[in-house]
Amino acid sequence: MTKVLIIEDNNDIRENVVEILSLSGYEVFEADNGKKGAELATQNIPDVILCDIMMPGMDGYGVFEILNAQESTSTIPFIFITAKSERTDVRKGMEMGADDYLTKPFDSAELVNAIESRLKKKQLQREFYSKSLEKITALVSGKDGLEALQSALEDRKVKTIKKKQPIYNEGDRVNGIWLVLSGKVKTTKLTEDGRELLTGIFETDDFLATNALFSEGVYLDSAVALEESQLVLFPNSQFEEFISLYPDVAQKFIRILSNQIREKELHLMQLAYNSVRKRIAEALLKFYRQRSNKDNSVSVSRNNLAAMTGTAQETVSRTLTDLCDEGLIEKQGSVIVVLNEQKLERLRN
Repeated sequence: MTKVLIIEDNNDIRENVVEILSLSGYEVFEADNGKKGAELATQNIPDVILCDIMMPGMDGYGVFEILNAQESTSTIPFIFITAKSERTDVRKGMEMGADDYLTKPFDSAELVNAIESRLKKKQLQREFYSKSLEKITALVSGKDGLEALQSALEDRKVKTIKKKQPIYNEGDRVNGIWLVLSGKVKTTKLTEDGRELLTGIFETDDFLATNALFSEGVYLDSAVALEESQLVLFPNSQFEEFISLYPDVAQKFIRILSNQIREKELHLMQLAYNSVRKRIAEALLKFYRQRSNKDNSVSVSRNNLAAMTGTAQETVSRTLTDLCDEGLIEKQGSVIVVLNEQKLERLRN
């Protein structure tokens, strides 16, 4: 039976919700304050949580933060309950990572639909994991490893990161590695003089922050979504346990780490010895070959090109203008059309 927890300090609303959900076939737990609600969630692990925002003592935000920080409750769909006059509170709750909200007063149909839609979305997420795992089968050798990876991932909560929204910042405490389910993410590092250096581009099925494996320190770079992306966090402790059971998977991740180190070393060599034209040509080709569209265009900002090549934006602009004059590319705002890939390839060599 599906379990629902309702946390609401208004007795009439809480009792009404309990009655509606009980008649609809749910097993319902109730709490009249945030502290009791957080305790009930930890003890009973419900399938869905309904929580009022404005409550005396611990409010809904506090409940969400506590449960989101715990491994056992972080993936439970969380629905805020709010009054019509609290729109800004709703926005804050959604930005924190809540799954949905209900505006008082709501009827029985709205209540049940909200719960059912969250449960269906969680099921779709599990199916989404399965599809994604089909693409990374090469990561593990043997059926047991794949099944263990899928089991570990399917209960993790998918986080939707908006374009330009940070995933983690340089200096944040390491809490795990990330799997990119969809979208595109860049990692950057600040130099001593305050310039931003692009250290990596990650796409669907890439593991992000693998350099943080087995680390109890801080992230050495920052990660930002280049477009709306979906990711799942794999905590270090859980990942360490997983690869200790499957040495073949550990070996694969060692290869991933080795390849990333090799790529970064090559990138540093290019920054040290290649001319600006070569570095920009290399960056353009890298973005171009990662594009998802079928034409010859690639969308990349001058800021990202400057960060990737270790140059100033003004220098990037002048070089792009030169490449346009030479008929190698065509500029259309942030969209660059590669007109002659072969010549651009020769320029980087």
